[in-house]
Amino acid sequence: MWDNPLKGARKPCPHNFLHRSTSLWGVSEGSPMRTALHQSHLDASGKMVDFHGFELPIWYSSIPEEHLATRNAAGLFDVSHMGFFRFSGKGVRSWLSSIATQEYLNFASGRCGYTHFLDHEGRIIDDMIFAVRSETEVLGVPNASMVEVMLDWFTSLLPPDGSISIDDLSEQTSILALQGPSAIAVISEVLGEDNAVGRFRCQNIAANQLNVDGWIQGTGYTGEAGVEIFVPNRDAPGLWSALLEAGTPFGLVPVGLGARDTLRLEKGYLLSGQDFLWPGLGIEPDAALPDDFLARDSAETAVPYGLDIKHDFVGRERVLVSLESGPRWDGLICLERGPSPRPGHAVLSSEADDAETLGYVTSGGPSPSLERKGIAMAYLEGVEQGQNVWIQASPRRRVRAQVCRPPFL
Repeated sequence: MWDNPLKGARKPCPHNFLHRSTSLWGVSEGSPMRTALHQSHLDASGKMVDFHGFELPIWYSSIPEEHLATRNAAGLFDVSHMGFFRFSGKGVRSWLSSIATQEYLNFASGRCGYTHFLDHEGRIIDDMIFAVRSETEVLGVPNASMVEVMLDWFTSLLPPDGSISIDDLSEQTSILALQGPSAIAVISEVLGEDNAVGRFRCQNIAANQLNVDGWIQGTGYTGEAGVEIFVPNRDAPGLWSALLEAGTPFGLVPVGLGARDTLRLEKGYLLSGQDFLWPGLGIEPDAALPDDFLARDSAETAVPYGLDIKHDFVGRERVLVSLESGPRWDGLICLERGPSPRPGHAVLSSEADDAETLGYVTSGGPSPSLERKGIAMAYLEGVEQGQNVWIQASPRRRVRAQVCRPPFL
Protein backbone atom coordinates (compact mmCIF):
# COMPACT_ATOMS: atom_id res chain seq x y z
CA MET A 1 0.00 0.00 0.00
CA TRP A 2 2.68 2.52 0.97
CA ASP A 3 5.42 1.53 -1.47
CA ASN A 4 3.82 3.53 -4.28
CA PRO A 5 2.34 6.99 -3.53
CA LEU A 6 -1.40 7.13 -4.07
CA LYS A 7 -3.14 10.19 -5.40
CA GLY A 8 -6.33 10.98 -3.50
CA ALA A 9 -8.57 13.77 -2.33
CA ARG A 10 -6.40 14.62 0.66
CA LYS A 11 -4.01 17.45 -0.21
CA PRO A 12 -0.83 18.39 1.63
CA CYS A 13 -1.45 20.51 4.70
CA PRO A 14 1.00 23.34 5.37
CA HIS A 15 1.01 22.35 9.08
CA ASN A 16 1.96 25.93 9.91
CA PHE A 17 1.32 26.95 13.51
CA LEU A 18 1.51 30.57 12.43
CA HIS A 19 -1.91 29.95 10.90
CA ARG A 20 -3.28 28.54 14.13
CA SER A 21 -6.54 30.19 15.08
CA THR A 22 -7.44 31.78 18.40
CA SER A 23 -10.02 29.12 19.18
CA LEU A 24 -10.18 25.34 18.96
CA TRP A 25 -12.51 25.43 15.97
CA GLY A 26 -11.42 28.77 14.46
CA VAL A 27 -10.54 29.76 10.92
CA SER A 28 -7.00 29.58 9.55
CA GLU A 29 -5.58 31.74 6.79
CA GLY A 30 -6.30 30.46 3.30
CA SER A 31 -8.70 27.76 2.19
CA PRO A 32 -8.87 24.67 4.42
CA MET A 33 -7.88 21.26 3.07
CA ARG A 34 -10.42 18.47 2.66
CA THR A 35 -10.05 14.80 3.50
CA ALA A 36 -11.18 12.01 1.21
CA LEU A 37 -14.32 11.75 3.38
CA HIS A 38 -15.48 15.33 2.88
CA GLN A 39 -18.54 14.42 0.81
CA SER A 40 -19.40 11.65 3.29
CA HIS A 41 -19.53 14.26 6.06
CA LEU A 42 -21.79 16.53 4.01
CA ASP A 43 -24.08 13.60 3.19
CA ALA A 44 -24.39 12.91 6.94
CA SER A 45 -25.25 16.59 7.63
CA GLY A 46 -21.93 17.27 9.33
CA LYS A 47 -21.44 20.79 10.71
CA MET A 48 -18.13 21.66 9.07
CA VAL A 49 -15.44 23.88 10.62
CA ASP A 50 -11.83 24.81 9.93
CA PHE A 51 -9.59 22.80 12.23
CA HIS A 52 -5.85 23.45 11.89
CA GLY A 53 -6.19 23.90 8.12
CA PHE A 54 -8.65 21.04 7.51
CA GLU A 55 -12.39 21.28 6.92
CA LEU A 56 -13.83 18.73 9.33
CA PRO A 57 -17.15 18.12 11.13
CA ILE A 58 -17.51 19.47 14.66
CA TRP A 59 -20.75 17.48 15.02
CA TYR A 60 -23.50 15.75 13.05
CA SER A 61 -26.34 15.75 15.60
CA SER A 62 -24.89 17.24 18.81
CA ILE A 63 -21.76 16.88 20.89
CA PRO A 64 -23.51 15.27 23.92
CA GLU A 65 -25.46 12.81 21.75
CA GLU A 66 -22.36 11.67 19.83
CA HIS A 67 -20.31 11.51 23.03
CA LEU A 68 -22.80 9.26 24.82
CA ALA A 69 -23.28 7.08 21.74
CA THR A 70 -19.54 6.40 21.72
CA ARG A 71 -19.49 5.60 25.44
CA ASN A 72 -22.55 3.32 25.24
CA ALA A 73 -22.30 1.81 21.74
CA ALA A 74 -19.88 3.03 19.07
CA GLY A 75 -18.70 6.13 17.21
CA LEU A 76 -16.96 6.55 13.86
CA PHE A 77 -14.43 9.38 13.44
CA ASP A 78 -12.54 10.79 10.47
CA VAL A 79 -9.05 11.55 11.80
CA SER A 80 -7.34 11.79 8.44
CA HIS A 81 -5.93 15.19 9.42
CA MET A 82 -3.48 13.33 11.65
CA GLY A 83 -0.06 12.49 10.24
CA PHE A 84 1.38 9.07 9.42
CA PHE A 85 5.12 8.29 9.40
CA ARG A 86 7.11 5.18 8.55
CA PHE A 87 10.54 4.74 10.15
CA SER A 88 12.69 2.07 8.50
CA GLY A 89 16.14 0.55 8.77
CA LYS A 90 18.35 -1.74 10.77
CA GLY A 91 18.44 -0.54 14.37
CA VAL A 92 15.38 1.70 13.96
CA ARG A 93 13.96 0.76 17.37
CA SER A 94 17.24 1.54 19.15
CA TRP A 95 17.42 4.89 17.36
CA LEU A 96 13.84 5.81 18.33
CA SER A 97 14.52 4.78 21.93
CA SER A 98 17.43 7.24 22.05
CA ILE A 99 15.19 10.19 21.18
CA ALA A 100 11.89 9.17 22.86
CA THR A 101 10.66 8.76 26.43
CA GLN A 102 9.47 5.23 25.60
CA GLU A 103 11.82 2.25 25.32
CA TYR A 104 10.95 0.83 21.90
CA LEU A 105 13.00 -2.32 22.50
CA ASN A 106 10.35 -3.41 25.02
CA PHE A 107 7.76 -3.68 22.24
CA ALA A 108 7.56 -6.77 20.05
CA SER A 109 6.33 -6.72 16.47
CA GLY A 110 2.57 -6.30 16.39
CA ARG A 111 2.43 -4.05 19.46
CA CYS A 112 1.65 -0.34 19.85
CA GLY A 113 2.69 2.22 22.44
CA TYR A 114 2.62 5.88 23.43
CA THR A 115 5.62 8.19 23.75
CA HIS A 116 6.79 11.79 24.06
CA PHE A 117 9.57 13.42 22.10
CA LEU A 118 11.46 16.07 24.07
CA ASP A 119 13.87 18.79 22.99
CA HIS A 120 17.37 19.02 24.41
CA GLU A 121 16.03 21.06 27.35
CA GLY A 122 13.53 18.32 28.19
CA ARG A 123 10.38 20.11 26.97
CA ILE A 124 7.71 18.11 25.11
CA ILE A 125 7.70 18.82 21.38
CA ASP A 126 4.90 16.36 20.62
CA ASP A 127 3.42 13.03 21.67
CA MET A 128 2.79 10.10 19.37
CA ILE A 129 1.19 6.67 19.15
CA PHE A 130 3.55 4.24 17.47
CA ALA A 131 3.26 0.70 16.11
CA VAL A 132 6.09 -1.81 15.71
CA ARG A 133 5.53 -3.43 12.34
CA SER A 134 8.75 -5.46 12.33
CA GLU A 135 12.30 -5.40 13.65
CA THR A 136 13.18 -2.87 10.96
CA GLU A 137 9.96 -0.86 10.61
CA VAL A 138 7.93 1.33 12.98
CA LEU A 139 4.83 3.38 12.13
CA GLY A 140 3.89 6.57 13.97
CA VAL A 141 0.98 9.03 14.12
CA PRO A 142 2.05 12.62 14.87
CA ASN A 143 -0.50 15.30 15.70
CA ALA A 144 -2.16 17.17 12.85
CA SER A 145 -0.41 20.52 13.19
CA MET A 146 2.97 19.02 14.05
CA VAL A 147 3.69 16.88 11.00
CA GLU A 148 6.30 19.15 9.42
CA VAL A 149 7.75 20.13 12.80
CA MET A 150 8.25 16.51 13.82
CA LEU A 151 9.55 15.49 10.40
CA ASP A 152 12.19 18.21 10.67
CA TRP A 153 13.05 17.14 14.24
CA PHE A 154 13.44 13.46 13.35
CA THR A 155 15.47 14.29 10.25
CA SER A 156 17.88 16.41 12.29
CA LEU A 157 18.59 13.41 14.55
CA LEU A 158 19.01 10.71 11.91
CA PRO A 159 22.21 8.64 12.05
CA PRO A 160 24.81 10.11 9.68
CA ASP A 161 25.42 6.72 8.05
CA GLY A 162 22.00 6.75 6.37
CA SER A 163 20.90 3.53 8.08
CA ILE A 164 17.49 4.94 9.06
CA SER A 165 14.94 6.50 6.70
CA ILE A 166 11.65 8.32 7.29
CA ASP A 167 8.67 8.35 4.92
CA ASP A 168 5.82 10.83 5.39
CA LEU A 169 2.71 8.89 4.35
CA SER A 170 0.26 11.51 5.62
CA GLU A 171 -0.92 12.83 2.27
CA GLN A 172 -1.82 9.48 0.77
CA THR A 173 -3.47 7.94 3.85
CA SER A 174 -6.95 8.25 5.36
CA ILE A 175 -7.48 7.31 9.00
CA LEU A 176 -10.82 6.12 10.39
CA ALA A 177 -11.26 5.62 14.13
CA LEU A 178 -13.98 3.21 15.29
CA GLN A 179 -14.46 3.52 19.05
CA GLY A 180 -16.84 2.22 21.73
CA PRO A 181 -18.03 -0.97 23.43
CA SER A 182 -19.54 -2.28 20.17
CA ALA A 183 -16.57 -1.29 17.97
CA ILE A 184 -15.02 -4.75 17.81
CA ALA A 185 -18.34 -6.34 16.86
CA VAL A 186 -18.74 -3.81 14.04
CA ILE A 187 -15.21 -4.30 12.69
CA SER A 188 -15.73 -8.08 12.78
CA GLU A 189 -18.92 -7.66 10.76
CA VAL A 190 -17.31 -5.49 8.09
CA LEU A 191 -13.67 -6.62 7.84
CA GLY A 192 -13.90 -10.02 9.50
CA GLU A 193 -12.76 -11.38 12.84
CA ASP A 194 -9.16 -11.60 11.64
CA ASN A 195 -9.08 -7.81 11.80
CA ALA A 196 -10.61 -7.51 15.28
CA VAL A 197 -7.27 -6.64 16.88
CA GLY A 198 -6.93 -6.30 20.64
CA ARG A 199 -5.97 -3.22 22.60
CA PHE A 200 -2.57 -1.86 21.53
CA ARG A 201 -2.18 -4.69 19.01
CA CYS A 202 -1.58 -3.99 15.31
CA GLN A 203 -1.25 -5.68 11.94
CA ASN A 204 -1.63 -5.36 8.18
CA ILE A 205 -5.32 -5.49 7.34
CA ALA A 206 -6.13 -9.15 6.64
CA ALA A 207 -8.09 -10.30 3.56
CA ASN A 208 -11.69 -9.08 3.77
CA GLN A 209 -14.93 -8.85 1.79
CA LEU A 210 -14.29 -5.20 0.85
CA ASN A 211 -10.84 -5.99 -0.56
CA VAL A 212 -9.44 -3.14 1.51
CA ASP A 213 -5.77 -3.22 2.42
CA GLY A 214 -3.77 -1.08 4.80
CA TRP A 215 -3.00 -1.09 8.50
CA ILE A 216 -5.16 -1.53 11.62
CA GLN A 217 -4.33 -1.01 15.29
CA GLY A 218 -6.21 -1.26 18.58
CA THR A 219 -5.72 2.36 19.60
CA GLY A 220 -7.82 5.51 19.90
CA TYR A 221 -8.42 8.77 21.74
CA THR A 222 -11.60 7.98 23.66
CA GLY A 223 -10.54 5.47 26.31
CA GLU A 224 -12.97 2.94 24.84
CA ALA A 225 -12.30 -0.30 23.00
CA GLY A 226 -11.78 0.20 19.30
CA VAL A 227 -9.46 0.48 16.35
CA GLU A 228 -7.84 3.00 14.05
CA ILE A 229 -7.80 2.00 10.39
CA PHE A 230 -5.25 3.35 7.89
CA VAL A 231 -6.24 2.97 4.23
CA PRO A 232 -5.47 4.58 0.86
CA ASN A 233 -7.61 7.66 0.26
CA ARG A 234 -9.50 5.94 -2.56
CA ASP A 235 -10.81 3.26 -0.16
CA ALA A 236 -11.92 5.60 2.63
CA PRO A 237 -15.47 6.54 1.45
CA GLY A 238 -16.45 2.93 0.78
CA LEU A 239 -15.11 1.74 4.13
CA TRP A 240 -16.83 4.64 5.94
CA SER A 241 -20.19 3.74 4.34
CA ALA A 242 -19.80 0.03 5.04
CA LEU A 243 -18.99 0.63 8.71
CA LEU A 244 -21.95 2.95 9.22
CA GLU A 245 -24.36 0.59 7.45
CA ALA A 246 -23.24 -2.49 9.36
CA GLY A 247 -22.90 -0.57 12.61
CA THR A 248 -26.37 0.99 12.69
CA PRO A 249 -27.96 -2.03 14.45
CA PHE A 250 -25.17 -1.77 17.06
CA GLY A 251 -25.90 1.92 17.69
CA LEU A 252 -22.94 3.28 15.70
CA VAL A 253 -23.06 6.99 14.78
CA PRO A 254 -20.61 9.33 13.03
CA VAL A 255 -18.81 11.57 15.54
CA GLY A 256 -17.23 14.99 15.09
CA LEU A 257 -14.39 16.93 16.65
CA GLY A 258 -16.50 18.25 19.52
CA ALA A 259 -17.21 14.88 21.11
CA ARG A 260 -13.69 13.72 20.31
CA ASP A 261 -12.49 16.46 22.67
CA THR A 262 -14.98 15.75 25.48
CA LEU A 263 -14.29 12.02 25.27
CA ARG A 264 -10.53 12.45 25.65
CA LEU A 265 -11.01 14.96 28.49
CA GLU A 266 -13.05 12.45 30.53
CA LYS A 267 -10.16 9.99 30.22
CA GLY A 268 -7.49 12.55 31.06
CA TYR A 269 -5.67 12.44 27.72
CA LEU A 270 -3.31 15.27 26.74
CA LEU A 271 -4.13 17.57 23.83
CA SER A 272 -1.11 18.80 21.90
CA GLY A 273 -0.99 22.60 21.75
CA GLN A 274 -3.41 23.00 24.64
CA ASP A 275 -2.07 20.87 27.51
CA PHE A 276 1.53 21.24 26.38
CA LEU A 277 3.04 23.63 23.85
CA TRP A 278 6.62 23.56 22.65
CA PRO A 279 8.28 27.00 22.99
CA GLY A 280 10.26 26.29 19.82
CA LEU A 281 7.12 26.98 17.80
CA GLY A 282 7.32 30.64 18.80
CA ILE A 283 3.59 31.07 19.36
CA GLU A 284 1.36 31.90 22.31
CA PRO A 285 -1.29 29.51 23.70
CA ASP A 286 -4.93 30.26 23.01
CA ALA A 287 -5.66 30.62 26.74
CA ALA A 288 -4.32 33.49 28.85
CA LEU A 289 -1.51 31.78 30.78
CA PRO A 290 1.84 32.84 32.28
CA ASP A 291 4.81 32.81 29.92
CA ASP A 292 5.93 29.26 28.99
CA PHE A 293 3.34 27.75 31.35
CA LEU A 294 2.73 24.96 28.82
CA ALA A 295 6.44 24.18 28.30
CA ARG A 296 6.28 20.85 30.14
CA ASP A 297 8.17 17.60 30.42
CA SER A 298 6.83 14.05 30.66
CA ALA A 299 7.00 13.82 34.46
CA GLU A 300 4.95 17.00 34.83
CA THR A 301 2.18 15.62 32.62
CA ALA A 302 1.97 12.60 34.97
CA VAL A 303 1.40 10.21 32.07
CA PRO A 304 2.13 6.77 33.57
CA TYR A 305 2.38 4.71 30.37
CA GLY A 306 4.58 6.75 28.03
CA LEU A 307 7.72 7.13 30.12
CA ASP A 308 10.47 4.59 30.73
CA ILE A 309 13.06 6.45 32.78
CA LYS A 310 15.51 3.52 32.83
CA HIS A 311 16.90 4.18 29.36
CA ASP A 312 18.75 7.24 28.08
CA PHE A 313 16.92 9.66 25.79
CA VAL A 314 16.97 13.27 24.67
CA GLY A 315 15.79 15.57 27.49
CA ARG A 316 16.02 12.93 30.25
CA GLU A 317 17.85 15.20 32.74
CA ARG A 318 14.90 17.56 33.21
CA VAL A 319 12.50 14.64 33.58
CA LEU A 320 14.58 13.23 36.43
CA VAL A 321 14.42 16.57 38.26
CA SER A 322 10.66 16.87 37.76
CA LEU A 323 10.06 13.39 39.09
CA GLU A 324 11.46 14.60 42.41
CA SER A 325 9.70 17.92 42.88
CA GLY A 326 7.97 19.19 39.74
CA PRO A 327 4.30 20.26 39.41
CA ARG A 328 1.84 17.69 38.14
CA TRP A 329 -1.02 17.65 35.69
CA ASP A 330 -3.93 16.88 38.02
CA GLY A 331 -7.63 16.36 37.54
CA LEU A 332 -10.32 18.60 39.02
CA ILE A 333 -13.97 17.68 39.46
CA CYS A 334 -16.40 20.44 40.37
CA LEU A 335 -18.36 19.96 43.61
CA GLU A 336 -20.98 22.60 42.87
CA ARG A 337 -22.78 24.10 39.91
CA GLY A 338 -21.42 27.14 38.16
CA PRO A 339 -19.62 28.18 34.99
CA SER A 340 -17.66 25.27 33.52
CA PRO A 341 -13.87 25.29 33.94
CA ARG A 342 -12.04 26.40 30.83
CA PRO A 343 -8.39 26.75 29.75
CA GLY A 344 -6.71 29.68 31.48
CA HIS A 345 -8.90 29.66 34.61
CA ALA A 346 -6.83 30.11 37.77
CA VAL A 347 -6.99 27.44 40.48
CA LEU A 348 -6.93 28.97 43.97
CA SER A 349 -6.41 27.71 47.49
CA SER A 350 -9.59 29.27 48.94
CA GLU A 351 -12.40 31.74 48.38
CA ALA A 352 -10.53 34.49 50.24
CA ASP A 353 -9.30 37.60 48.47
CA ASP A 354 -5.72 36.71 49.38
CA ALA A 355 -5.99 33.10 48.19
CA GLU A 356 -2.83 31.53 46.79
CA THR A 357 -2.77 30.69 43.08
CA LEU A 358 -1.97 26.97 42.81
CA GLY A 359 -1.96 26.72 39.03
CA TYR A 360 -4.12 27.05 35.92
CA VAL A 361 -6.60 24.93 33.98
CA THR A 362 -5.36 23.70 30.59
CA SER A 363 -8.40 21.60 29.57
CA GLY A 364 -11.90 21.71 30.97
CA GLY A 365 -15.62 21.66 30.35
CA PRO A 366 -18.87 19.89 31.23
CA SER A 367 -18.74 16.08 31.21
CA PRO A 368 -21.59 14.53 29.16
CA SER A 369 -21.09 11.19 30.96
CA LEU A 370 -21.38 12.81 34.40
CA GLU A 371 -24.58 14.78 33.76
CA ARG A 372 -22.56 17.81 32.61
CA LYS A 373 -20.62 18.12 35.85
CA GLY A 374 -17.58 20.35 35.38
CA ILE A 375 -14.23 18.56 35.01
CA ALA A 376 -10.78 19.93 34.24
CA MET A 377 -7.08 19.23 34.00
CA ALA A 378 -4.56 21.68 35.47
CA TYR A 379 -0.89 22.00 36.34
CA LEU A 380 -0.86 22.48 40.12
CA GLU A 381 1.78 22.86 42.79
CA GLY A 382 1.56 21.99 46.48
CA VAL A 383 -1.73 20.06 46.35
CA GLU A 384 -2.79 16.59 47.47
CA GLN A 385 -5.36 14.16 46.10
CA GLY A 386 -8.78 14.85 47.59
CA GLN A 387 -7.96 18.46 48.48
CA ASN A 388 -10.60 21.11 47.86
CA VAL A 389 -9.61 24.04 45.66
CA TRP A 390 -11.48 26.85 43.90
CA ILE A 391 -11.56 27.51 40.16
CA GLN A 392 -11.92 31.14 39.09
CA ALA A 393 -14.60 30.24 36.55
CA SER A 394 -15.63 33.86 35.88
CA PRO A 395 -14.51 37.28 37.10
CA ARG A 396 -17.09 37.11 39.92
CA ARG A 397 -17.49 33.39 40.55
CA ARG A 398 -15.25 30.73 42.04
CA VAL A 399 -16.38 27.12 41.83
CA ARG A 400 -15.30 24.64 44.50
CA ALA A 401 -13.58 21.55 43.08
CA GLN A 402 -11.68 18.52 44.31
CA VAL A 403 -8.23 17.43 43.16
CA CYS A 404 -8.29 13.89 41.74
CA ARG A 405 -6.39 11.58 39.43
CA PRO A 406 -7.99 10.95 36.04
CA PRO A 407 -9.68 9.23 34.37
CA PHE A 408 -12.90 10.77 35.61
CA LEU A 409 -14.95 7.69 34.67
